Amino acid sequence: MDLRQRINAFVELGKFLKQFSTDPFEENNAVLHNNLFFDGFKHQIKIAQEHNAWFTRENLIFSFNGWSKSLTESNITQWLNNYNFNNVNPKKVAIIMAGNIPLVGFHDFLSVLISGHHVVVKQSTNDKHLLPFLAKYLETVEPEFKGKIRFTADKLDNFEAVIATGSNNTARYFEYYFKGKPSIIRKNRNSLAVLSGDETEEQLEALSEDIFRYYGLGCRNVSKLLVPKDYDFQKFFKAMYKWHPIIHQNKYANNYDYNKAVYLMSEFDMLENGFLMIKEDSSYASPIATVFYEYYSDAKTLKNKLQADSDKIQCVVASGLVDSEVSFGQTQNPQLWDYADNVDTISFLLKIS
Repeated sequence: MDLRQRINAFVELGKFLKQFSTDPFEENNAVLHNNLFFDGFKHQIKIAQEHNAWFTRENLIFSFNGWSKSLTESNITQWLNNYNFNNVNPKKVAIIMAGNIPLVGFHDFLSVLISGHHVVVKQSTNDKHLLPFLAKYLETVEPEFKGKIRFTADKLDNFEAVIATGSNNTARYFEYYFKGKPSIIRKNRNSLAVLSGDETEEQLEALSEDIFRYYGLGCRNVSKLLVPKDYDFQKFFKAMYKWHPIIHQNKYANNYDYNKAVYLMSEFDMLENGFLMIKEDSSYASPIATVFYEYYSDAKTLKNKLQADSDKIQCVVASGLVDSEVSFGQTQNPQLWDYADNVDTISFLLKIS
């Protein structure tokens, strides 16, 4: 199977997912093998929702929409143009996936297969229904994928390289267990926004998407604000208000109530608006329904801090601060070449060939 076949298969998968990028779903009879897969994927979506209450229909649709836009021929070609796939010697690459947001491990899955390797997937129990079904679709579109995709719930074996995503604690286990094998091991990272106080209402409203999408569970969600001294949080809270219905989601509301009670009993200073709390804290990882904030004094000190803490940071949302910044509202819309932890997955996969 050559690179063109692999690209074509994922382009067809993008067309398939596009049907599930709006509510209600819109069946397109021109999509390959829809008679076999359309109703089945609707069923898998229903099961995924029932299995994990964080996987709401809205958030699943958001994920499918993002992948349908990414998996176009022009996007994939632009992504892969800078690499040389002529001398790939296929290896079995294991992927240990997180399950915090829908299809969170799909980019690794895509990267392994598009580069010509075989994949062994160990999924999180929180997100185990969608990807195996999409893999079956890929195998039907391009039968040469058969035998190159394996899912397992057991201990990983018979693999030659690994990509593992987990917490700082599990990363230590991964580093020990996979020593001697080529690996990418990802630890905890969080995203932050740098505010100057001069943001427009539109920018702050866009920031609310970075904070609340997927209930803040993703590493690309903004969990920390860096603000100047005497920052006025009134504009910030006003811009967040469009997300106030989020408090009607039971799991989110339970987390909000619990964390609020902890803060009150501990007599921590915090501000809240009925569905979001903000608290001054030097940490980057904030609990659900909470955003931490920290003050900065000047641009130079701020940039030094971002550089010093770069291994803790996934995204920086800002306007005109650093070259790698992400625009307000765009953290959950990464391009195919926006690699997690800034580690080029395709380069890694080509080196192990």
